[in-house]
Amino acid sequence: MDELKRRSLQSLLGLGALGALPPGWAQLRAVEIGAVPVNRAYDLTIAETALNITGKPAMGITINGTMPGPVLRFREGEEVVIRVTNQLREITGIHWHGLLVPNNQDGVPGVTFPGIQPGETFTYRFKLRQSGTYWYHSHAGLQEAAGYFAPIVIDPIKPDPFKYDREYIVMLSDWNDTPPPQVLANLKKVEGYYNYRRITTPQFLAQLRNAPDKKARDAVWNDRMEWAKMRMDPTDFSDGGDEWTFLMAGKKPAENWTALFKPGERVRLRFINASPMNMFDVRIPGLPMTVVQADGQNVSPVEVDEFRIGNGETYDVIVQPKEAKAYSIFVPTIARIGYALGTLAPELGMSAPVPDMGPKPVRTMADMGMAGMDMSGSADTSGAADASGMAGMPGMDTKPAADASMAGMNMGKPAATSPGASMAMPSTPADKAMADMPGMSASGKPVPAAKPADSMAGMPGMSDQTAAAPIAAPVDADGLRRLKYGLLRAATRNADNRSPERELLVRLTGDMTRYFWSINDKKLSNAKPFKIGLGERVRIKMVNETMMEHPMHLHGVFMELVNGNGIFAPRKHTIIVPPAQTVELDVTYEDEGTWAFHCHLFYHAVTGMFRLVEVA
Repeated sequence: MDELKRRSLQSLLGLGALGALPPGWAQLRAVEIGAVPVNRAYDLTIAETALNITGKPAMGITINGTMPGPVLRFREGEEVVIRVTNQLREITGIHWHGLLVPNNQDGVPGVTFPGIQPGETFTYRFKLRQSGTYWYHSHAGLQEAAGYFAPIVIDPIKPDPFKYDREYIVMLSDWNDTPPPQVLANLKKVEGYYNYRRITTPQFLAQLRNAPDKKARDAVWNDRMEWAKMRMDPTDFSDGGDEWTFLMAGKKPAENWTALFKPGERVRLRFINASPMNMFDVRIPGLPMTVVQADGQNVSPVEVDEFRIGNGETYDVIVQPKEAKAYSIFVPTIARIGYALGTLAPELGMSAPVPDMGPKPVRTMADMGMAGMDMSGSADTSGAADASGMAGMPGMDTKPAADASMAGMNMGKPAATSPGASMAMPSTPADKAMADMPGMSASGKPVPAAKPADSMAGMPGMSDQTAAAPIAAPVDADGLRRLKYGLLRAATRNADNRSPERELLVRLTGDMTRYFWSINDKKLSNAKPFKIGLGERVRIKMVNETMMEHPMHLHGVFMELVNGNGIFAPRKHTIIVPPAQTVELDVTYEDEGTWAFHCHLFYHAVTGMFRLVEVA
């Protein structure tokens, strides 16, 4: 039995037969016991299904009856066939997130194909040009938020340049019993609808009364007025709240999803963030993680204690527990409103202490790069984004949201500004521009140059054929080593090493008080597509003018993150752009067509942070 079959069978037995995965994946594995879990053809049925995640029944959308849906396992270089039957009462379509496929196979209704009508079966057929960890999900309205997503694993033709003994898919998601369209309606009716940490008027007055002197009172007042001018609230890190439950492989923290190991084994964990609303910080207390893939692409190994994973991103890490004890896989949201939880253990039924999430974060003027700035310029809402004309997002409410903000209190995010009043944003490379982004930021110091190689050895799990030792992430003030975008370095050279021929400016804009989001102050129906020539080398400069992180996903191409690593710039399909920061990337399209470009916080995408890119 060759190495691939041995490893696949070992993973199969360890994952499915031992019940470590949710029902959909366990059933799939059970059918394939004794065979390599790789197939060229799959049949998927999309349907409304009664689910009980929180203890009370709610309706969701499932793939083959489960949430998450079945893992699709392929081999690089093969042509695959996936037949999708739509049993919903509305149009649907599956997007193969991160896969390089012909435009008419990308699965965005109204953009790359008409969509799959109720009762119809659509056959996707494409050849796999890559390997790694990916995922698939609906690209119609808010169907993904109802449970419509699942993993993809593509085994490489040549062995990966790192070794492991078993593997697990760790799919992160969130769940709310309220149907997603109603969640969106709530967000549009009342700014910060789910933000229970907002400072109320009585609390603000109490802060003024309790200030020790006039200088302190002035500071409290001025800070609040600055946030009021920007229509922002310093406690609003995400759109979610206590109503959300956070899941690991479809299971709640109390259900103790467990990944088994034998002491000394090298375990590959394939993390996927399928949440439509929340980013996460991933940590396994007491166990270092070595990052070996980002968005399905091999990177020079980086040893960390924690990494941030944005919506749509994937990270593969290798861990090697030496002791026969349990470890918590602890994954709090970046807003610290809750966490997903699992256990890495030698036996089922074991658990480990759950860390404290720590204080809930509060943004400052410095975080926004606006300390001392005059924010009194009038807001331009003429380009207010809504869902009207939202190709690939049918069924969205297109009525403008009411402005329910209180002047000076409970402010939301900044209004979109007119070009003349646009906030000045820093224009710095990604390895320096992310210094204020916990868990995924750069240190602001030059990143040590990695060895030029496709090599990843000198560490547990690294191939003997390679020689480079892993990079150790720098230690933060709290003693944790966190992944920085600036530390990500492609394991192999990028195919196109030309300098960019031109620059494309993409401003991320929006208004929390009306809950719309936009690109360059325009909703999709009012905006012309960005145009990129086939084979043209383009530098995209993304400038975030809002107070929230936006994980931006560009279909049909890998983005090469400009982070100081030159021709070894990491290739990513989704890139987090922090508040008040500029992130740059280079792209070279090899496939013609009209492609989607959007924030992967899907409630942002359906209200306007969505644009089309025409490649010809």
